[in-house]
Amino acid sequence: MIDTNGRVYLNRVFKTLAKFLLSLGASPTHVTIFALVIGLMGAIFFYSGFPILSLLFLWSSGLLDVLDGEMARVSGKSSQKGALLDIFFDRIVEIAYIFAFIGTASTLSLLTLSSTIILSMTLFLSVGAMSQKESQKAFYYQVGLIERTEAFILFTLMILFSQYSTYITYIFAFLIFITVIQRLREALRILD
Repeated sequence: MIDTNGRVYLNRVFKTLAKFLLSLGASPTHVTIFALVIGLMGAIFFYSGFPILSLLFLWSSGLLDVLDGEMARVSGKSSQKGALLDIFFDRIVEIAYIFAFIGTASTLSLLTLSSTIILSMTLFLSVGAMSQKESQKAFYYQVGLIERTEAFILFTLMILFSQYSTYITYIFAFLIFITVIQRLREALRILD
C-alpha cells in the first residue's frame, strides 16, 4: 500500500539517486545483485546477534531494490530479465530473514507467515501474467495491504522486538492473508 500510494512523494528523490548511480557506471542489474547481497548480509547479521546492522542492511537493500527499477526506466534499459531477477531476489531476501528469525519466533508462526507469502505471491504473479492491464512495472502490479515497505516495517518490528517475534509474525501473516483476500477478489473481477 505504501509502495503504490506513497511512491509519488519520493519519485524525485529516487530518480535523482538512480541518475547518480548510472553516472557512476552502475547498471540496473548490478544494483539488483547488490541489493540481494546486502539483504542476505542483513539476515546474517540478525541471526548473528547484530540487530542494528541487520536493520541498516535490510533498509539499504530495500532502497537499492527501488533504485534498480528506477535506473532501468531512466536509462531505457527495462527488461523482462531484470524484472525477473528483481522479483526472484526479493523473495530470497525475505526467505533469508524468515530463516534468521528461527531463533526468535516459533516454527509454526514462521510456517504460517511463509504460507501466506506463498499464497499472496502466487496471486500477484498469476494476475500479473494473465492480466492485460497496464502498469509502470514489467507487468500488472496488484495493490495490497502488505507490499514490500510494509513487509520491511514488520521485519523491523521483529528485529527490534525479537522477544515478541512470534506474536508479530502472526500479525504479519494475518495482514498478508487480508492482502490475499484483496488480491483474489480483484483477480476474479479482472479475469472475469
